[in-house]
Amino acid sequence: MMKNFTKILIVSFVMIVGLQPAVAQNSLGEQPEKCTTNLSIFYEYAKAKNYDAAYEPWIWCMDNCPKGSKNIYKYGLKIAKSRYKNATPDGKVEAFDLVKRVYDQRLVQYPVNLGKIYSEYASFMAKSGASKDVVFGLLEKAYQSDPAGMGIKSIYQYFQEITNRNKDTNVQKIFDIYDDVVETVEKKIARYTKTKEALYAIKDSGKELSAKNKRKLHAAEVNSGALERVAGGLDNILGEVATCDRLIPLYKLNYEANKDNAVWLRRAASRMNAKKCTDDPLFTTLVEALYAADPSPAAAVLAARVAFKKKDEATAMRFFKEAVDQETDSYKKAGHLYTIAQILQKKGRKQEARSYAYKALKFRPNMGKAYILIATLYAGSANSCGNDELSKRAVYLAAIDKLEKAKRVDPSKVKRANKYIKSYMPSIPSAKTVFVANLALGSSYRVKCWINETVTLPKN
Repeated sequence: MMKNFTKILIVSFVMIVGLQPAVAQNSLGEQPEKCTTNLSIFYEYAKAKNYDAAYEPWIWCMDNCPKGSKNIYKYGLKIAKSRYKNATPDGKVEAFDLVKRVYDQRLVQYPVNLGKIYSEYASFMAKSGASKDVVFGLLEKAYQSDPAGMGIKSIYQYFQEITNRNKDTNVQKIFDIYDDVVETVEKKIARYTKTKEALYAIKDSGKELSAKNKRKLHAAEVNSGALERVAGGLDNILGEVATCDRLIPLYKLNYEANKDNAVWLRRAASRMNAKKCTDDPLFTTLVEALYAADPSPAAAVLAARVAFKKKDEATAMRFFKEAVDQETDSYKKAGHLYTIAQILQKKGRKQEARSYAYKALKFRPNMGKAYILIATLYAGSANSCGNDELSKRAVYLAAIDKLEKAKRVDPSKVKRANKYIKSYMPSIPSAKTVFVANLALGSSYRVKCWINETVTLPKN
């Protein structure tokens, strides 16, 4: 009878924690029946947040079958942190040591997701008043183990500390780590953006999102927003160090040793481009070497920038076409097309810029910033695309239409789009302007010139 009961407990335990029977049996220590029982008991109590009742069977599992289940550590942290939070001053040290033990033991028994675990460990230690060296040591292990798994705040804290420790002695180390971290952040942002845009497309089609997809969308919006703020924060930190006065001598010094190193060349050229150090001849040298070492789409975009600087527009557009044609990832292809649109906008080639923005939208229909770019192109043409007050002011209606479209297809751009709308609204046609033109309020009006869009005149 007892054997049957034990078998039932083992099966129940396996179902609860999601382990394969062989794995569970091999990890239950020298007293598998008692381990199975205690694992089940503490798990049920911990799930119900009854951490006091969960403590005894849980600590027994920590001592006697530490590899019995990941739940020993997942829920064990909740138990230990609850005891630490509620400990008396006399018991605080003991409770603190218990939390540390859970982290340390988990890292030995289940050494997976190390970037995440070390990040959480560092966060706990920082909140508990540990020294900067201790916290940095844990963040260093997180970064070395799995930078992609690090928490958002941990990424920022780690880079800030790396900068503080190396800005006067080893600037190259700061740049190298910045590149690694930013590439990780950008990959995460791209992943969340793809999720957002796919779900926005469902909403834009008029369909209702399922509860699961609503949760997924909320998580993607929150996490991508946080990552974008971190990316901006990293740039601000680097901005104190990555000045042209520092970059140019450093890259000149290291160029010969790295002139065939595509990774080094890409990072150096990209940073000089980002920091607007492109007037120095070294930028051209870096880009040409990069394209020779690795004629990738990203290298072709940089080569096009160099060609534009040389006023060789035919070559620039050839490089742009090459970048787009060679790119296989539709997300990146849209990014290249959007970059081309931005460059053409700066060149004052508005119609071509719009064309490339629309090409980007073919690959990412919910790319709100492309519609915003088109809106700014329109608004910048008000004086040149009209010959009277109505025709000039109607251009702003066309711009606002694109901003409303941006908000509709990409809700993450609502704040930015609304900022432009607020600035454009005072310039739209008034009722008086419409009457003077002998037109009806609320009627359709064709904005001519290169814009060639139909808008609806104000209704009042």
